[in-house]
Amino acid sequence: MARAHIDVDVTGAEDGTIRIAARPALRHAGAYDGYDDVVAAGPDFTRAVLDVAGAVLSWPVLGDPGPPSAEVHDTGRAQQWLWALYGERVAAAVHDRAPGVPAGIRVAADSTALAGSAARLGLGHWAARWWPTSYLDGIPALEPDMLGVELAALTHRCQQLFDDDQPDDSVAELIEEHRTALEPLIQWWRAAPRADTAHHLESVLRLIDDAADSAGLDGPALRLLRSALGRHRPPGTPAGSGAPLARHDGYALAAGGPPAAGGRVIARGSGTNDWRRYPPGFVDAAENAVSWTARALGARRRIEVEAVAHIAARTAGVPLVAEIHVDGGRPNRVPLAGRDDMWTGGADLDLGLPAGAVPPRIEVGVLLPGFDPGPGPGLPGTSGAAEGRADRDAIRTLVRRRLTAAAQPLAYDGAPYDSPSGPFLAETAAATTAGDY
Repeated sequence: MARAHIDVDVTGAEDGTIRIAARPALRHAGAYDGYDDVVAAGPDFTRAVLDVAGAVLSWPVLGDPGPPSAEVHDTGRAQQWLWALYGERVAAAVHDRAPGVPAGIRVAADSTALAGSAARLGLGHWAARWWPTSYLDGIPALEPDMLGVELAALTHRCQQLFDDDQPDDSVAELIEEHRTALEPLIQWWRAAPRADTAHHLESVLRLIDDAADSAGLDGPALRLLRSALGRHRPPGTPAGSGAPLARHDGYALAAGGPPAAGGRVIARGSGTNDWRRYPPGFVDAAENAVSWTARALGARRRIEVEAVAHIAARTAGVPLVAEIHVDGGRPNRVPLAGRDDMWTGGADLDLGLPAGAVPPRIEVGVLLPGFDPGPGPGLPGTSGAAEGRADRDAIRTLVRRRLTAAAQPLAYDGAPYDSPSGPFLAETAAATTAGDY
C-alpha cells in the first residue's frame, strides 16, 4: 500500500529556483550515504528524469521512488500540477517561498495517483535510454515499439504535468513512431493467458485510443484499435498466436581472432564499458564487453580493441572509437569498425615498453564523439572506476529482479498500473525470452 504522507523539504535558492527534496527509504543499501547523494552524485543512469511544465522531476532508480524531487524554475507554470502531484501543503509552500530567500520548510506530501503515474512515466523514459541489454549477461532487450506505445499511454495519463513545450510531452509523436506495435498488442490482448496482462494491455490500448482521438490521429492501425476495443474478446480467446512481438533472433558472437593477429602478446585485459559514453543500441551492456590486446610486432607496439555489439547495433557509418590511456597518459583515440557482432579496431602506439620491462597499465573505453559527456566517475583515466562499476552492477541487479517479477502472475485488483514496481508490457514480453539469452 502507498504511504499516506511523506515529508519533503521545500527550499528557495538565490537564483529564484525552488527545490522540493524528497527523502524516500533507499533499497540500494550500502551504495549511497543518503538521498542527496543519489540525486547529486550518482551517475545519470541511476536517476529517472522528467521535464515538466516549469520544472524538472527526478527519482532514484535504485531506491523506493516515492514522490519525486523537483527543481522548479517557473512557479506559475508549475502550480498547474504541484497540488495534484504533491498535495495542497506542498503547493502552498512553493507558492509562499519568497524569490531569492534560501530558507526552507519541511512539509508533508500526499501520496497521489498522479505521483504514481509520473514515477512510472519517468522510469519508462529511463528504460528507453538506460536498459542494459546484454547477450553476455543474459539481459534481453525491451521491444522499443512496445515500450514506446506504453510511454505514449502514460504521457496521456500525465497530461496535467505538461503545457506546450516539454520534450517529454510527445503523445502524438510516440503514437506515430510506434504505431506498428498496435496490431501485435491487440492480438496479445485478445489471446492473453494471464488476467493481469490482459487488464494491463487493455488499460494501455484504451489510453492510446483516447490519446489518438484527442490528437486527431487516424490511420489503419488506429482504426483497427478502435474496432478491437468495440468488440473486445474475453481474455484467453484464441486470436492468432498471442505472441507479444517478434524478437531479435540469430544473434551469435562473431568467431575469429582480432583483425591483426600475430606477434608477441604483451598484455591483455577488459576495458571499461561506461554506458554514458554512447547512445543506446551500440554496445552490449556487459561489464566485460570491451576487451583489448597489446602486441609486440618486432619493434612496433600495437593495441587491438574489441567490443561486443548490441543486438540491434547500427554499425554502418558510425564513428565509434576506443579511447586508450597508457600509464595514465593522454588519451589516444582509435576508430572502431562494425564487423559481424563486434566493433573492432587497432593502432600502433608508443607503449613505452623497453625489453624486459613491466607491462604498462592500459585503460580502454568506448565512446561516440560528440555524444560522450567527457571525463566523469567510472571513466578510464579517473579514480571512480570502481564506483562506476558498482552502480552498473546495481542496475543489472535491478533489471534482473524486474524481469523475474514480470514473469510472475499478479493479483489484479482493478487499480490502474500506476506503480513503477509493476512491469511494463515490454518487460513482460522480454521475460518470456530471457531464457534464450
